[in-house]
Amino acid sequence: MKLTKKEQALLDGKHGLGLKKAIEILVALGQIYGAKEMVAVTSAQIAGVSYKNIGDPGLEFLRDWADQNARVHIPAFMNPAGIDRQLWRQLGFPEEFAQKQLEIIEALKRMGVRATLTCTPYHIGIVPQKGEHIAWSESSAVCYANSVLGARTNREGGPSALAAAFCGRTPRFGLHLHENRLATHRVLVNCQLKSSADFGLLGYVVGKKIGNGVPFFHGIDLPADETARIVCLKALGAAMAASGAVALYHIEDFTPEAISYGERMIKQNAAVIEIQYLEDARIVLNQQGNQIDLVTLGCPHASLEELRVIAEMIGQRQLKKPLWIATSAIVREDARANGWLEIIERAGGKVLADTCMVVAPLEEMGIKYIATNSAKAATYLPSHQAAVVRYGTTEQCVQAAINGHF
Repeated sequence: MKLTKKEQALLDGKHGLGLKKAIEILVALGQIYGAKEMVAVTSAQIAGVSYKNIGDPGLEFLRDWADQNARVHIPAFMNPAGIDRQLWRQLGFPEEFAQKQLEIIEALKRMGVRATLTCTPYHIGIVPQKGEHIAWSESSAVCYANSVLGARTNREGGPSALAAAFCGRTPRFGLHLHENRLATHRVLVNCQLKSSADFGLLGYVVGKKIGNGVPFFHGIDLPADETARIVCLKALGAAMAASGAVALYHIEDFTPEAISYGERMIKQNAAVIEIQYLEDARIVLNQQGNQIDLVTLGCPHASLEELRVIAEMIGQRQLKKPLWIATSAIVREDARANGWLEIIERAGGKVLADTCMVVAPLEEMGIKYIATNSAKAATYLPSHQAAVVRYGTTEQCVQAAINGHF
């Protein structure tokens, strides 16, 4: 790789062992993927925060890096952790797990990473512009940033995103290059999408079919309401990233690059897929039975408007089963200021910050039957949490919490 004088100085260890380790990681990645140079990035999102995912080896890795005085040089922020830092005792999270989790967060804070602890940073004002190069790592956030915002990022691993945050650089390969952002598949959608849960099903089906390809959608009828539209786009991308490894999609006449370049964003030899129905996917994700231990929403993390909608669905009613809605601490406080948090809590629900159902220790807490409106969660929960999943719309899930069964 061709390195600048500054990058070479980092590699030579002139700015300390921590930064030397960081640039070594980036150079190694660049060599693996054939990058010719680095590209400057403006922000980094750090995954690998949950103790459930990285365990003691990950904690020691982060402690060692922090002890080497490595500090971020661009805005960097954390993906969700395994606990709600305020409510973990109240919710019954294991003490030992929580303490280890807090140590991980502290190690990252020592390196200058903001404890945003959310997978939807764009809901708290972190919104990269079209064409901006970034180094994000959470799959749904990467998909949203590339597709809906038009920013440019590969799906970074936790260590490479942290290395990029230290150096302000990442290797220029993959989705940082225009030619790799061209669609590999035309997807003709010939079925109705009536809810965000349907968008999740579509994403699940397409992700299964194309793996890490880039789809260009034709025939998607997006909601006119902006709030509903954002929820559907989040659900679509998160599901494709979970069932496949999709990090970028285009929608005809809507997403930024589809608007700018039209069908020039599609490769000449692109495969064609037609989606006529979603029922098979609904059956796969919605396992048999109506028993539930927990109803959980907010995967990816809920926006303020989603909390408003859920509060209005609940109204004055009481819940028979626990309802957990995951979001960021900032959005939770905004919901409190608007009175929606009080409605949800008065009914018996909880709005969790900092964590989500995928990375929290639900299995260790004896939670097995889980209802969700997230195709991403429905994909991961059986393998990550040994859970039995009920999948439905937001309204079906809220109603299940009220009725006590799905």
